[in-house]
Amino acid sequence: MKSNVESQHQQQTELGSDLFTRRNFLHSTSAAVGAFSLAGQGGWLEAATTKKRRPKVAIVFTIFTHRSHGHVLIENFLEPYLFNGKLTDPGIDVVSFYGDQFPSGDMSRKVSKTYGVPLFKTIDEALCLGGKDLAVDAVLAIGEHGSYPSTEFGQVKYPRKRFFDEIVAVMKRSNCFVPLFNDKHLSYRWDWAKEMYDDSQQYGIPFMAGSSVPLAQRRPPLELPPGAEIEEAVSVHGGPVESYDFHGLEVLQSMVEARKGGETGISKVEFLDGPALLKAANEGRFSIELANAAVKAELGDKTAEFLKTDGVGTKRTHGLLLTYKDGLKATVLRMGKKSTRWNFACRLKKDPKIHATAFYVGPWRNRNLFKALSHAIQHHFIHNKAPYPVERTLLVTGVLESAMKSRHNSGQPQTTPHLEFAYAPQDFRGVREMGASWKLITEDLPEPEGFQNGRLKKK
Repeated sequence: MKSNVESQHQQQTELGSDLFTRRNFLHSTSAAVGAFSLAGQGGWLEAATTKKRRPKVAIVFTIFTHRSHGHVLIENFLEPYLFNGKLTDPGIDVVSFYGDQFPSGDMSRKVSKTYGVPLFKTIDEALCLGGKDLAVDAVLAIGEHGSYPSTEFGQVKYPRKRFFDEIVAVMKRSNCFVPLFNDKHLSYRWDWAKEMYDDSQQYGIPFMAGSSVPLAQRRPPLELPPGAEIEEAVSVHGGPVESYDFHGLEVLQSMVEARKGGETGISKVEFLDGPALLKAANEGRFSIELANAAVKAELGDKTAEFLKTDGVGTKRTHGLLLTYKDGLKATVLRMGKKSTRWNFACRLKKDPKIHATAFYVGPWRNRNLFKALSHAIQHHFIHNKAPYPVERTLLVTGVLESAMKSRHNSGQPQTTPHLEFAYAPQDFRGVREMGASWKLITEDLPEPEGFQNGRLKKK
């Protein structure tokens, strides 16, 4: 008699080995299996496979190596993938690639040949498929990873603005403006980020950007009521300065933006580390109790006190202290050294209970988290509407630049009147992973190589 574990592995293996290619997927399943089951403000969305024509997508990337953002995003655009426990067709067709760099371990040429997606030498050619006018229905820009210089503030000069400008130039020449997604924050420079946003508004470009982490499963489940009156909030991550501070900021912003009155913007940003951060904690400038509750949501009874958790020490800890225009106080903390640590805690007015959760990214470190992000991007491309506001990422982009300037100037607070802008939140529950996928992709399953996205095999 088989054990429960053996039976589960057999079911998972059968799922993964059963014709797991787009062609076989579309021919061997009903439209409902590949449907985008997005439940949000707009209700249940139409299945992508019932659309008359699948959008043609160009993908522009810095590099395409194993576990780069190019890899973990693109694999979900070329193959069906699991989202909320359902095998999901991307609903789009990738028709061109542009690569900016080709380091050792490059996967783009092999993937281009295997999937029949031409790899062009310029962004213009990729968007026009070698012709003169725009020939695609959407563009995915992945400006993360690769060998690029840094600013004096320690920010990598990823070419996101250059990518954006070259993409929009083709749209303007063709007088055709299609959905565009920008991976992570908009730019290392606020003025360039604001230009990107303003251009998208001027030309009516459906624009989406940001992080994968806000789409992760929340454990324990936490849904703040719309219009909640938040007194203070803390977001915790375990990664390096700047690149992971961005994720921590987007986790924070995705949770607090729907508070009473909506988002109002941020008036002051301060970066503190080492003794300065500890001093701020002891002075009550941010809540140690909230920080401990945020980590406890992840570690449970293994949690120790602030600065004593999971090897946390002053050399490994830094914080971004934020003052919002409406008076909300919030902090992003780096605690410990763990690349999959994303936690949140807050206190509501007239409520003695602390509300806390950990964002669980799934097995294989954070590779599987990009399934939910890919799903959200595909929704954007198919329906010409981002499932959450790009203003969230615009605000976080500005906060991050100001934080790095504060860090460069020994923690001097940065006043940020340019970040005092409002925006309306959107209900994006329909594009979040709620945890059903982790009943099929479990922690004991080995991570596949290449694009074996759903081939679940026993060890």
